[in-house]
Amino acid sequence: MAEIVRMPKLSDTMTEGVVADWHKKVGDNVDSGDLLAEIETDKATMEFESFQEGTLLYIGVEKGQTAPVDSILAILGDAGEDVSAILEAENSQPEAAAPQTEAKEEPKAESTPAAPAPTASALAPVAATNGKVKASPLAKKMAEEKGVDISQITGTGDGGRIVKSDVENFTPSAASTAVFGQESYREEPVSQMRKTIARRLSESKFTAPHFYLTVEINMDNAMAARKAVNEVADVKVSFNDFVIKAASKALKKHPNINAAWLGDKIRYNDHVHVGVAVAVPDGLLVPVVRFADTKSLSQISTEVKTLAGKAKDKKLQPSEWEGNTFSISNLGMFGIEEFTAIINPPDSCIMAVGGIVQKPIVKDGQIVPGNMMKVTLSCDHRVVDGASGAEFLNSFKGFLENPVTMMA
Repeated sequence: MAEIVRMPKLSDTMTEGVVADWHKKVGDNVDSGDLLAEIETDKATMEFESFQEGTLLYIGVEKGQTAPVDSILAILGDAGEDVSAILEAENSQPEAAAPQTEAKEEPKAESTPAAPAPTASALAPVAATNGKVKASPLAKKMAEEKGVDISQITGTGDGGRIVKSDVENFTPSAASTAVFGQESYREEPVSQMRKTIARRLSESKFTAPHFYLTVEINMDNAMAARKAVNEVADVKVSFNDFVIKAASKALKKHPNINAAWLGDKIRYNDHVHVGVAVAVPDGLLVPVVRFADTKSLSQISTEVKTLAGKAKDKKLQPSEWEGNTFSISNLGMFGIEEFTAIINPPDSCIMAVGGIVQKPIVKDGQIVPGNMMKVTLSCDHRVVDGASGAEFLNSFKGFLENPVTMMA
């Protein structure tokens, strides 16, 4: 008897998924445990194994399409079995889930008579309609990694959609597609990750009453300690590893910062799981260094490098991005000296770390050069008070200005 395979919920925040690839086609036999498809969630592309068996009779979401959780992904059954009754029953439900459709096209803008008509080589590929590029998520990722303007690629997929092979076979043309004096633009569908980032951070910003505390830290001793560690250690450590270590030790001293607002109660965590923001092409992921306070700088460095690599390759598993009790966002490597960050729920705080800047400071009554770093703690005032946040930052500052104290 035919059975429906539904779009799985592969993360706690997933509301819809994109089929990045199918590993079976209609007519193929499927055994329980066979890899059926790859599903792009809001955080990663994950392999989806079938829990059922039979012949693949119907595919409900084509490669590159988006569909809500619990909608029909596929139908398995006996070879030759008619699935029309199942589809009719599903479609007759008032709130039947269906794959997302393309947004309605906007009217074409009238061209300026004085503007020259573009030549055939300058026309937008068939996958671009009024600036909207139709492409599979995998094709977009590949184009971005190769530094290719995806709007210049001609799609060979269904309806002119750009697919993986189109990017692989694309050879950039020497001719420019820009037409002088003519406005142009392109639009791309919002990715699952970007949708989730927008929703969660909007909820955080407009629900949690944020306040901010900034402190400046002398990093001279941390720089000397890092140099000494890297001269003897097999694993090279970064300043961010020092920040994670110092924050985790400070959190153990100030458990009221290592907390979460749960509506009718506040959870004070005894364990320290530090989320580390990682920039990826579609937005931001926050993999978690678990029990960070118990780990050495080398262990933290190795773990962060591994998690960051998985994040950028969209290979993170749910266990690697869930459970953070505190978060850190570091933009110092991009030349940013100071900024504020939005709290990453359910945490009560997030720390924004700027770059190290050499500037004149007063030391023992003398003006001398110093390497200074600013950090800003964003706090949820429902959980954390100003004095509590200030005490935490003073401990954090003390660990970085005297690194030997956080090695104990």
